[in-house]
Amino acid sequence: MFGPRRFSALRASLPGISANVLTQRLEGLEAAGILLRRRLPPPGAVQVYELTPWGLESEPIFQALGRWAARSPAHDPTLPFSAASLLLSLRTMLDAGRAAGLTARIGFRLGAERYLGVLAAGRIEIAAGPLDGADVVFDGAPAVIAGAIYGGQPLAALEAAGVLRLTGDRALAGRFVTLFPLPEKAPPASLRAAQSTASRDST
Repeated sequence: MFGPRRFSALRASLPGISANVLTQRLEGLEAAGILLRRRLPPPGAVQVYELTPWGLESEPIFQALGRWAARSPAHDPTLPFSAASLLLSLRTMLDAGRAAGLTARIGFRLGAERYLGVLAAGRIEIAAGPLDGADVVFDGAPAVIAGAIYGGQPLAALEAAGVLRLTGDRALAGRFVTLFPLPEKAPPASLRAAQSTASRDST
């Protein structure tokens, strides 16, 4: 969703998957017309995978799935969380009402990867590239930044722990992390069963 990726980059963001399984899945997606392989021009001259225009149309499906999954009462926040997961979640969870009237350029330095988000008109567009002109830059692991946005971890505490670095407009950073409220959790199965029993008893 954020531009062409090398095989090694894809595998690094998918802990636990074998090279053979990833190859098979990529070949299947290519055969289905969802992605294609191409070789970058020199000096890169490496093979990359990228989504076709039809493949890019699938983003709303993953956004809907992400909103639904965020309501899981059994969500495990310790699971691996890639840069793409973080950035796609921002495009999914942004509350247009909270972001109303806010225009800003937000940079993300995620390891060796650089992304620039443009926030305007209650939407955020994010693309890989230089961070020139960013009003504020978040520098840290995707899971750390997600902890600030979705877990309510104070930015100052993360900076003091040495796991996050902020440069630029700190007030903007503080407001930015409040723009992505998570939906309410679905009730656990045990609670639903108790409610069902209580309903039957009352009748």
